[in-house]
Amino acid sequence: MTIRESSRDIDGASPDAPRQWYLLQCKPRDCFRAQSNLDQQGLRTYLPVHTVKRKRARQIYFVREPLFPHYLFIHVPEECNWAAIRSTRGVARILNFNGYPIPVPAEIVYGLQHKCAELTGDEPAPMFTSGQKVVITEGCFKELEAIVQCSHGDERVVLLLKMLNREQRIELPADIISGC
Repeated sequence: MTIRESSRDIDGASPDAPRQWYLLQCKPRDCFRAQSNLDQQGLRTYLPVHTVKRKRARQIYFVREPLFPHYLFIHVPEECNWAAIRSTRGVARILNFNGYPIPVPAEIVYGLQHKCAELTGDEPAPMFTSGQKVVITEGCFKELEAIVQCSHGDERVVLLLKMLNREQRIELPADIISGC
């Protein structure tokens, strides 16, 4: 390695070049892989995540999911090697306008980082949200579709069920309901 090469960053730009945030679109379900691969290349990335409750086979578990599915922020100079970033495993494309990458204002990214840091200690997002379509899995309403009106903690859910040409309001245990 020569002195000239060592004075440059791994992304191909000089270390004192001004850096900006850009937005990458990732391949489906590959945000974490893209982030890991870009981090291994020495690039600074940010993937806002949140914790969500999920239910599978009557078991409730917690999963960390991207706040914006398929999108990842990257902090690089404008004159970096975009081809290397584009060809990184998990990256689909760089969001651009007329062939030029679009910078994201730093205030937006820092605001997201601050807000996500505040929420880290909070309760995870509820398993069912208002307006979500669900299917009842047990009991006399088995296999009927309903719409979640609200949740009463983690135990009970209030549903709107269409019966007799009217929406009927019923309250059921959350463990006998599955998302569509």
